[in-house]
Amino acid sequence: MKKVMMICLFAIAAMTANAQKFALIDMEYVLKNVPAYERANEQLNQVSKKWQAEVEALNTEAGTMYKNYQNEVVFLSEEQKKKKQEAIMQKEKEASDLKRKYFGPEGELFKKRTALLSPIQDEIYNAVKDISDQRGYSLVVDRSADAGIIYGSPKIDISNEVLSKLGYQ
Repeated sequence: MKKVMMICLFAIAAMTANAQKFALIDMEYVLKNVPAYERANEQLNQVSKKWQAEVEALNTEAGTMYKNYQNEVVFLSEEQKKKKQEAIMQKEKEASDLKRKYFGPEGELFKKRTALLSPIQDEIYNAVKDISDQRGYSLVVDRSADAGIIYGSPKIDISNEVLSKLGYQ
């Protein structure tokens, strides 16, 4: 349904915009050819693995505490049981809080990704804008996005030109 709507939108835009010029860009291709983007992604992967290991260590610790509790439960008083249960729940909460801190919607990974990738995306946007202004393009569409583009002529693909403007290739 979304693809049909996009195709209809492009068809209507094409009919009403006789004199307007369009271009395509393959952002996946452009980003793969920007070394800074690859380095940023590698850095994000390393940090993510490190943080995931920290969260898993806390979860493992909570699991060990629970197994020990199960083995000792018959020997514990009610007060001791309650203390151990609270300690286990606290450890599980720590793991959950740490996971949210690192990987939540406004977590450290999101902030780090924004800090590393925004300058690269801004640089690409500015290059596309400059090329569009020079050539008079009214619309530049990302062909790698799921926008329902069935065919796009290589003649209107400005991906390599964007890379050249950025100093790559």
